[in-house]
Amino acid sequence: MDGELSPTDVEELLEDGADVRVVDIRSPRAFAGGHIPDSENVPFQELPDRVEGLSGAERIVTVCPHGKASVQAARLIKSFEGTADATVESMAGGLTEWEGDLETDAPEGEADEGPQSPF
Repeated sequence: MDGELSPTDVEELLEDGADVRVVDIRSPRAFAGGHIPDSENVPFQELPDRVEGLSGAERIVTVCPHGKASVQAARLIKSFEGTADATVESMAGGLTEWEGDLETDAPEGEADEGPQSPF
């Protein structure tokens, strides 16, 4: 692992069009509910089997809810032969610190907006 980036740094990389792959390690359901635009979902438990798909990336940033598990994911990714030359970082603070927009994959009308008021 090559360190941690602040959520602001990650947002700036994405806005600048940097060649970076943002890997969200949460469950598919959590990912669908809201994720960083253009990020990809690779759940942590699937990472050992799917890390090969990250081969050839120049820069990878891992993301999780609070920035703890993403450190472990970054270490795992960096240890893989196909990503050994990549810069692999974790987003500090996780999505709880992200202030940018989130994208959702939930079909229209399926978002849980809470109970309906009878009034």
